Parts: sequence; structure tokens; C-alpha cells
Amino acid sequence: MLHIVNKSFTQTTALASCLRLAKPGHALLLTEDAVYAATTAAAASSGIADAMARLRVYTLQPDVEARGMAGKLVDGITAVDYAGFVDLVAEHPNNQSWL
Repeated sequence: MLHIVNKSFTQTTALASCLRLAKPGHALLLTEDAVYAATTAAAASSGIADAMARLRVYTLQPDVEARGMAGKLVDGITAVDYAGFVDLVAEHPNNQSWL
């Protein structure tokens, strides 16, 4: 299962709901303002730091760069480009977008 979150963890509960329901081995892709949750400054408070023990966590690189967060992600987060996004969707026939 691929979970996709695009909203900031400080403005909605989408990420918290996703992390509560995602099962070990699932993948999580953070896009748009959700990429802030994967930074060293926010990983603990957003829940990403703990989630990395059971989920594969990705960020969309163009969104990271657009927000000036390049070089600020937690170690272990995998940044993907748009082709990588497509690959993740193809690899995971079931996906859930959290709004």
C-alpha cells in the first residue's frame, strides 16, 4: 500500500491519521507541504521519526526543493522525482491519498 499525504502536519490531521492506520511495510510519500514533516526540525513532532521504523518514507524532490528544504531531510528518507512517483504508484497497486 502506498499512502500519499500532501498537507502540512501542522494544519490538518491527515498525516497523523495516515500514520495511525498504515501497516508495517507500507510506503508513505510526502508531497507539497507535507514534506516539512520529513525535516530534521519536524520529524519527531510530526511522527515521521517513529514511523520510519515500520514504513518506507519518500518525499517528492521537486516539492522539497520548491520549499527550500533540500539538505534538511532526516537521514533515511528517500527523495524521488516525478518518474519515481510513477514508479511508486506502479509498484503499489493500492494507494490512499490522505486529504
